[in-house]
Amino acid sequence: MSPSEQNRSPADNGSSGQWPGERLGLARQGPASLAGWGRRILALVIDWFLAVMISTLWFHGHPMATLGIFAAMHVLFLSLLGTTLGKRLAGIQVVRVGGAMTGPWKAIVRTVLLCVVVPPLLIDRDGRGLHDRLAGTVEIRM
Repeated sequence: MSPSEQNRSPADNGSSGQWPGERLGLARQGPASLAGWGRRILALVIDWFLAVMISTLWFHGHPMATLGIFAAMHVLFLSLLGTTLGKRLAGIQVVRVGGAMTGPWKAIVRTVLLCVVVPPLLIDRDGRGLHDRLAGTVEIRM
């Protein structure tokens, strides 16, 4: 390995990584590895279902109320616990790159971008959507 390769951090753009998340310092598999798409979609469906149920009970299913409830759940639970109910059931936690708790500002940025819907569709080679990249977060397996 050349000296420049030895000094390169795992998150450097020049490193391709042998598995998704390796450049971010994530494990290949098991806890602390990048959460797979099946888990992420399951978590999203569960969280959205809960928001729809609450919206139906109190706001007659108004779409903006549903989106607001979904966003509020994400900001609150990601800030405090690093996971939502859906993510917990799917075995996912959202952390900052490096492993620290998300915190309220990162959770707000991530949630606002998630609610725009387009950022999750813009995926990088580590499997992170634009909302995670801009918030400096990653979804890992618990």
